[in-house]
Amino acid sequence: MALLVLSVLWARRAARAAAPLACAVAFGALVVLDVQSPLPPVLASAAATALVALLVIRARRRALAIDGSTLGDIELGALLITVALAAAERVDGSLDGRVYPAVYVCIGLMSAFARPAARAFVVAFATGLEVIIRMIGLGEPTPIRALYHLGFMIVFAALNVAVLRGEITRVRKASRKRLDAEIARLRDDARSYRLLTAPTSVKSPTMRRDEERIARSGVEEIHQSVLFALRLLRESLGLYTAMLLWQNDDGTHLRISELVSDAQGLSEGPFLAGDGVFGAAISQRSAVCLGALKPSYKLPYYLGPCPVRVVCALPVFEHGQLRGVLVVDRLEDKEFTPRERVIVEEAGRYAVRAIQNERVFVQLERAKVEQGKLYRAAEALGSALTEGDVLEAGVKSAREVALFDFAAVTLFDEGTKTHEVRAVSGEGSDALVGARFSHNASLAAMVVQNRHPLPYRGEFDPAHQVLFSKRLAPPAMPSILVLPLLVHERALGTLVLGAKRRGAFGDAVRPTLEVLARHMAVSLANARMVKKLEELATTDGLTGLLNKRAMLDMADQKVASATRFSRHLSVLVTDIDFFKKVNDTHGHDVGDIVIRGMGEILRRAKRTTDAVARFGGEEFVIICEETDAKGAMLLAERVRKEVEGKAFVTPHGPIKVTCSVGIATFPEAGRDWEALFKSADAALYASKKSGRNRSTAWSSQRKFSAA
Repeated sequence: MALLVLSVLWARRAARAAAPLACAVAFGALVVLDVQSPLPPVLASAAATALVALLVIRARRRALAIDGSTLGDIELGALLITVALAAAERVDGSLDGRVYPAVYVCIGLMSAFARPAARAFVVAFATGLEVIIRMIGLGEPTPIRALYHLGFMIVFAALNVAVLRGEITRVRKASRKRLDAEIARLRDDARSYRLLTAPTSVKSPTMRRDEERIARSGVEEIHQSVLFALRLLRESLGLYTAMLLWQNDDGTHLRISELVSDAQGLSEGPFLAGDGVFGAAISQRSAVCLGALKPSYKLPYYLGPCPVRVVCALPVFEHGQLRGVLVVDRLEDKEFTPRERVIVEEAGRYAVRAIQNERVFVQLERAKVEQGKLYRAAEALGSALTEGDVLEAGVKSAREVALFDFAAVTLFDEGTKTHEVRAVSGEGSDALVGARFSHNASLAAMVVQNRHPLPYRGEFDPAHQVLFSKRLAPPAMPSILVLPLLVHERALGTLVLGAKRRGAFGDAVRPTLEVLARHMAVSLANARMVKKLEELATTDGLTGLLNKRAMLDMADQKVASATRFSRHLSVLVTDIDFFKKVNDTHGHDVGDIVIRGMGEILRRAKRTTDAVARFGGEEFVIICEETDAKGAMLLAERVRKEVEGKAFVTPHGPIKVTCSVGIATFPEAGRDWEALFKSADAALYASKKSGRNRSTAWSSQRKFSAA
């Protein structure tokens, strides 16, 4: 039935998708009929109107689509060809008149945007429809001219693809080149203003986007501030050109950071730091002002003759270090007064302060981004309630901070002084999961012992360092960072990250990873506490079996399952005979040993699907799924005989006890838990009354069969 429904749905979707193409084919058939025998004017007008309307609808849908489909292009091309051929036949009465070139136009138009498969189909459709019109409608025995037209269609399609697609590719490459150049310039500006940290070898796409966004914002703010200062300077001092040139990291070149000028022939640079007035200001580390300049004087930033008569170059310092040169000039042969020089110096200091302020803002923004990553990590780790969820969330959060190829989490057992590789991600994970190693001299063990990340700078040397043990070696990686999972300065284990490139865990990511490891450790401790609380709530502290509350919850589920699927279910209730005498004679400590031993026997005897619980005192309950009365009796006898034959080792010597068992089976003994348990308890009472050390099954005649 499901297959039939799926087939119908698939057929309906296919029919809906192919409907426009089927309409195009139908209109093509109408064109053939119209050529063979003209249609009535009313029918011809209705068909033409419907054809043009469908073409407009499909063309509009294709124009609005960001990326069309092959089927959509085929439908649109078929409709265009049908309209063009119908118009040629109606206007010229043949396919060799003045209107036929419209078909070539349609082919060229489709070749501009359609996919290769759609282009080939449209050419084939046009040729096929033309052949049919010529042979059936016009009665041509051999449509030779259709083959000529096919050749022209192929030429038009090929030329359109070659020229138009080639031009589109060229424009895309040029745009990409300009965009890359702009991004490179922005990065250079950000680096020269020291808005970017030292570049790492590889960054994740998210990290790169964050870095570029911060840098772009910082550079833009700096340019706006410096441009404002230069404009104010030019208006107040009557300058011709005012520009700030910034020095590269090597100190060899100067590059225009920002400028305002009325000049047309300005060089874009970069300029040598020792050129002309620049070199004089840099070498003297003080302002250099020149007057009475002649057109023959060479200023590096003007391409032609020198248009100005006065120039002043002022070195710009940041914390005593030369960072750039502020250059101002004017057309009048009027030297800069001491007051004007002070104003220029103030403008230079303003530019430096703007850069310093933006650097602080960028650092704050970068810290905000890092805090956002830690917030998301803390949120993910806080919602993880199991140990596995914590490990998965921790590794996933670490990938937001740094790129790595290998990740592992080891947990330390203080009692046995052993480490276990609990989770591994990446190459070689299958061989390491679950592996154990001793508290040796490995990096993982040393990190747990010293509670400090290793190795130094994250540089791993396999010839002299061991990560886990000599037997447990991860894939060869030059960069490995082992972080301690600390809770109240107690190491629960380690977070191990590895990368196949050098310098993957530099100073930019290590502090964040260390904080993340601490969050991960706290969440791991919380998950362990939750697990322990769950165990305390559902298990018996003495035997490790289910407690009464957990058994009652499970019993309702198992009875409901047996009712739904009409399966047998047996309940066994057993307790230790004369257990009070054991406690009174040997003490409760010895009684606890006997109870633990009884619980161990029941645990070994049960199947995986069975449930065993200590109901209280010396009483135990077993729920056996898909077990009838006969099978339950076999299990009860096996348990009874094992208890009878076992000698419990106690400080007072070996002790032997016996047990009694009562059995009730669903649905004969009851259809709900209360009835089943009451029947099993009645059978247990019968075992006690009949002399103990025996198993009794409940029966509907209230006569219990004992073994």
